[in-house]
Amino acid sequence: MSSPGPDYRSPAVEKALDVLELLAESPEPLTQSQVAEATGRSVGQLFRVLATLERRGFVVRERGGGYLLATRLFDLAHRHEPLRGLRAAALPVMHELADRVRQSCNLAVLDGDRVRVVAQVESPADFGYRVRVGALFDAEATATGEVLRGAAEAVRADALQPGITDVVVGVRGADGTIVAALTVPYVSTSFSTVAHDEVVAQARRAARAIERALGWSPGGHDEITNR
Repeated sequence: MSSPGPDYRSPAVEKALDVLELLAESPEPLTQSQVAEATGRSVGQLFRVLATLERRGFVVRERGGGYLLATRLFDLAHRHEPLRGLRAAALPVMHELADRVRQSCNLAVLDGDRVRVVAQVESPADFGYRVRVGALFDAEATATGEVLRGAAEAVRADALQPGITDVVVGVRGADGTIVAALTVPYVSTSFSTVAHDEVVAQARRAARAIERALGWSPGGHDEITNR
């Protein structure tokens, strides 16, 4: 029987990551004792961890003593060059798309087996459906996930929100692979001024515009591939 490999775990890092993951999932602030109970550690073990995370801006403490996840991790994620370049290329186009179709739109990428929203533009109309930037969804349960996992585009009723039709178009990077999905969660009401078919056409045009900004040249590739 072979002996196990070396254990390179760092207890202090493990504790910090456990705290961050716990606070990310919690809908409300957690006290030090609640964090200790949820992570299976003592208050004494977590005192320095929480103090350090607070000092570095990863968590904030309310007046009542509860801890909340700060926006530090979100800020760090948006410093990542590929994501920053993608947002810079997409946002001007997305604002134009929202103005033209009078609906909101969002941009998402694959994050493991889930879909993460990385950009969102509000509808200029008095109604619309928004998705929080940073939100995560199961890739297998959404039209956006379908596109990110290989389909060029998808138009179907939203599985989670009745009355919404997701219009999703894949966005290719410079090498021709689908790097993101542009989604218009189309809300059909008596106030909708742009027909569904026109929304689909405008979403396609917007995706192509983002691709050009990312350096995609159709002449250099024969087909869409998925990363």
